[in-house]
Amino acid sequence: MRAGPAAAGLAGLAVLLAATEGVVAAGWVSALVVPLPTDVAVATVELMTSGQLGDALATTLYEAAAASFAASVLGIAAGYALFRYTALGRAYESWFAALFAAPIVLLYPLFLVVFGRSATTIIVMGVVTGVAPIILNTLRGLVEVPRRLVDVGRAANCSPAQLFWKVQFPAAAPTVFTGIRLGIIYTLVNVIGIEFLINFGGLGNLVSATYDRFDVPGMYAAILFIVLLSALFFVALGAVETRIRPT
Repeated sequence: MRAGPAAAGLAGLAVLLAATEGVVAAGWVSALVVPLPTDVAVATVELMTSGQLGDALATTLYEAAAASFAASVLGIAAGYALFRYTALGRAYESWFAALFAAPIVLLYPLFLVVFGRSATTIIVMGVVTGVAPIILNTLRGLVEVPRRLVDVGRAANCSPAQLFWKVQFPAAAPTVFTGIRLGIIYTLVNVIGIEFLINFGGLGNLVSATYDRFDVPGMYAAILFIVLLSALFFVALGAVETRIRPT
């Protein structure tokens, strides 16, 4: 049943690429704006064989994974603390909502001063950007857990830790993972954006380098791998959610 939609999606992509090839080859769209898909394919092979793409992908994967993991752990812990201690929840929920809406990326010069031009700066900024939606959705998910489930857990003499991991967290998992998805989106965008801004490794730096030397096909090839990296993160998260979510 999945083969049909997948085939339709691939067919649509093939039509789009063929149309783009024809439009650019005819001169209707400048190749300096949108390159020929065949040129992007050639540039992808060149970047892969030269090792640039592999190194950049590995760097971004490490930074984004480290930031996403740290943001998830801190976000779930903080969301649980706000749920467990209602006074804290009332006091700080609006603060984290404001953090979620704030353009944290504009503070990168301050982080550069504190942590230097390094992977630490990129990871810390990714954590700060991605943690807020995880905190807010963890809090919301725990608040919405049906009371009867908690009562059943307490009737079974569950400890607070057992009650959280066996009852509350699985029941709140759909909402929590919605927050983690948002956190990963913000983290990945922030990591690649900071790589671009400070020219320090990763796919963001590769996009910047190819742009600076007017290698438009190479730039699009790097952007393509950013999209593929995003898809990889969501597939991995979906697999984890499937194992945790109650059936």
